[in-house]
Amino acid sequence: MKLSDIADNAGSRKKRMRIGRGIGSGKGKTGGRGGKGQTARSGVRIKGFEGGQMPLHRRLPKRGFNNIFRLEFAEINLDRLQAAIDAGSINAKETVNAEALVKSGVVRRARDGIRLLGRGEIKAKLTIEVHGASKSAIAAVEKAGGSVKILASKKDEGEAA
Repeated sequence: MKLSDIADNAGSRKKRMRIGRGIGSGKGKTGGRGGKGQTARSGVRIKGFEGGQMPLHRRLPKRGFNNIFRLEFAEINLDRLQAAIDAGSINAKETVNAEALVKSGVVRRARDGIRLLGRGEIKAKLTIEVHGASKSAIAAVEKAGGSVKILASKKDEGEAA
């Protein structure tokens, strides 16, 4: 066997069809697009057109809206906070706020504020400053001997100014 004898199996590689190259090619003249009209042209087609029947996207009812005043909070659970304290990335003696959480890498960005949620348990005595907290989270922190201070949200600060 020589290197020049090696070849693909017969029929394993097929040349692509080059359309619009004359009648003899079998894909000439209209190039597989049929006769005249809108669909024979490039880049133009009525998307969602159903032959005059009311299109599906117009038959379905409209629902909901986007609240432009909605605040997006970065959420953090108690178990995640405790894990960060155990790892040493957060100092339990200092106040835990948005800057401390971002600096330690617990949350990537503060968004419109931090919201504390109650999954897991906390053992450390902490002073926490957040923009929102669930009742269970506040109860768990106070049970461990800490305190939670709820800060005014950015929306409320804007109204006061």
